[in-house]
Amino acid sequence: MVSWLDRTVSACCQPLGRYIGLSSSEDGVLGGEDYPLLWYRDLEKHSCGEFSFAVVQANQVCEDYGHVEPGREGTFVGVYDGHGGLDASRFACDNLSRHLITLAREKGTIDKEVLNNAFAATEDGFLSIVEREFHDDPDIASMGSCCLVGVIWKRRLYVANLGDCRAVLGQTGIFNRIFAKQLTNDHNVRIKEVRDELRALHPDDPNIVTYVRRTWRVKSIIQVTRAIGDAFLKKVEFAIGAIPLKRPVLRADPSVCSRNLQPCDKFVIFASDGLWDLLSNQEAVKIVHAYPRQGIARRLVLSALNVAARARKLKCDDLMNYDKGVRRAFHDDITVVVIFIDHEKLNDELTVPGMSVQGYVDTHRPSDFNIEQEVATETEHTEIESTDTEPTGTESSETEPTETKHSETEPTGTERSEIELTETEATETEHSETEATGTEPTETEPTGTEPTETEATGTERSETEPTETEHSKTEPTGTEPAETERSETEHTEIEATETERSETEPTGTEAAETAPTKTELTVTV
Repeated sequence: MVSWLDRTVSACCQPLGRYIGLSSSEDGVLGGEDYPLLWYRDLEKHSCGEFSFAVVQANQVCEDYGHVEPGREGTFVGVYDGHGGLDASRFACDNLSRHLITLAREKGTIDKEVLNNAFAATEDGFLSIVEREFHDDPDIASMGSCCLVGVIWKRRLYVANLGDCRAVLGQTGIFNRIFAKQLTNDHNVRIKEVRDELRALHPDDPNIVTYVRRTWRVKSIIQVTRAIGDAFLKKVEFAIGAIPLKRPVLRADPSVCSRNLQPCDKFVIFASDGLWDLLSNQEAVKIVHAYPRQGIARRLVLSALNVAARARKLKCDDLMNYDKGVRRAFHDDITVVVIFIDHEKLNDELTVPGMSVQGYVDTHRPSDFNIEQEVATETEHTEIESTDTEPTGTESSETEPTETKHSETEPTGTERSEIELTETEATETEHSETEATGTEPTETEPTGTEPTETEATGTERSETEPTETEHSKTEPTGTEPAETERSETEHTEIEATETERSETEPTGTEAAETAPTKTELTVTV
């Protein structure tokens, strides 16, 4: 009985054995820590669960970029697989999520239109760079990138893609068995339907699709039919060499799908074609379902590398000893993001802002993926900004008091005069609360309207006057009522002791601006 059970378990596990890149220890510890071209984040949090992230480089310069934005209200995932260089994939990684967040905030929601417009804005942005730099660097016209974007928002999953990056959903069925559901369409001419579509769009071009170098290609050059960039296959003015181009061959409009998340939806694998060239959809979801979450993206990458090594009759460790560039003969750059969906957290918000994570970048920053929060507070922010710039608004800075602030802290001209006047002038002005002469050393005239910084008497001093009464903006004067607000009795006591507290009491017209009161001395220190 026991031997029969052992054989059954062994038969079930055997198919996975050839894919799992484990160390030789019996505890199943995941390896790869010493591989210099392997970058990973084993487990991080997002708005409704956890995610795992890994990238391995094969090209001399890695053309893959990956990006996860775990915001308070949702999660953004981006995988960008460049070709012809890294410029297009790097540009898409830096800008596509930014465009999507901006458009979603303007509309107050996320939908297919927002996703389409975000892709279009990214395409327009990169083509404008190509147009500007083409004469100095013609190679930029042949740079492009496949793009895969996933968004989880309000219990709904949105996926959009260009090219052959792929998103695969892991669903559980009867007896907790795992099944793979591909959410994206591969825009690659190795698929017959894609070739037929392209030929139908270009009936006058018999060479629109050709079989070259053991695979099907568009114009004998490229395998994908949709991408960001690749301007030389979209605009005649960027055509390189003798490529005849009557109309655009490649497109930049994505395939978009969406679905309400169901309890059976357990995780989504977002990956560049480097992974799917080596693992099938079902093999990938079985690996994710069979092993712990910790390091699962790294495990998928190592499983794919193990397949690539076995194809050349090598061990995975031997393959990892090959340097970048040489490794491209064995496998492509690979980017993998596994998003786990915890349904009990779908209606919750993160208690702290999520941290944005980008492949091969070890520094994190707070995520910008907040949509409804920004929409709800947009009016409030606008009002605050407008009051900051208006000198007569309800708020102002401490160094630039305005009418409102004066009216709140100086209810009468009496209190202002008692603070500003010195002991030598008190005999003239103490009993006249609102009287002001042409030589009165105050900064304001006690008229019917409250004083501002631009109103001054004949002896008012500016920052640029080279006189002995010149003062800094932060010097505690009578125009800083927020720091010296006191009752009428307190002001009288302060005046009585001014000459005792201040060792450098100024006289004349300087007294009104330089004689600090007891309270003002404390603030200055």
